[in-house]
Amino acid sequence: MRAFIFPGQGSQAVGMGTELVQASAIARAVFEEVDEALGQHLSRIMAEGPADDLTLTENAQPAIMANAIAVLRVLEQEGGLKLVDKADFVAGHSLGEYSALCGAQAFDLATTARLLKLRGRAMQAAVPVGLGAMAALLGTDFDQAKAICAEAAQGEVCEAANDNGGGQVVISGHKDAVERAMALSKAQGVKRAVLLPVSAPFHCALMQPAADAMADALGKATVRSPLLPVYANVTAAPAADPDTIRELLVRQVTGTVRWRESVAAMWAAGVTEYVEFGAKVLGPMVKRIAPDATVTSVISMADIEALAASL
Repeated sequence: MRAFIFPGQGSQAVGMGTELVQASAIARAVFEEVDEALGQHLSRIMAEGPADDLTLTENAQPAIMANAIAVLRVLEQEGGLKLVDKADFVAGHSLGEYSALCGAQAFDLATTARLLKLRGRAMQAAVPVGLGAMAALLGTDFDQAKAICAEAAQGEVCEAANDNGGGQVVISGHKDAVERAMALSKAQGVKRAVLLPVSAPFHCALMQPAADAMADALGKATVRSPLLPVYANVTAAPAADPDTIRELLVRQVTGTVRWRESVAAMWAAGVTEYVEFGAKVLGPMVKRIAPDATVTSVISMADIEALAASL
């Protein structure tokens, strides 16, 4: 069995998609459709930068999605393959869940782009700059990270935001509480604690205003049943009902990204092959969680051609 997987924020880079656009009119059409949906030249920022503009959450989220969907569409249309024939499940990390849903046709491309633009803006606006923080704890497990967060909170928000597997858990919350958690983690034997260069504390209770904004937007958006079940971040289980998908995407804004459990659940369901679209970020995570898995990252035209030949 095979899963198609889609990366999250942090996988953006100036120049992303440029080679693919030059090689494929299909990829170019994806970027043009996203530009039109957003009313901005996002593709120019992706190609030329500046990096600070691309890193802005409201730009990075639709950009990462557009790049991944462009790769998928080139594979489908030029490679003559259909996602529904070549994959059994789809999944994505944080914003990548939207890419997965778009790939599985639960959302159309323009809707996905607009939702992610709104999501990025709402997440950025939810917490004043400097009030929140995120940190990666390396050499721990989810239970230890949760216990450290609980001890460090002291009346503030400090929560385990991303369970990435392989001993990596990202925590999120008020800056002082996250810093207390980092100090505690070192005292409790965690190998490293690294403050992350992010603009807001994602996937914690401080994001509730953004969750409210997404509840409103998703309530108005057209959501279809996906062609394939989508593993949801907050449940680490497949979802296919449109109303359930809406609910889970709202919960995802403040909830933990349960990536380790998602990959483990897919593996337990019989998924041995994982194909990542648009980046090489999730593949290494998958290998740490399921060492015997076969992982392929598809970014360039050469990657697409090689994958098409092998499927």
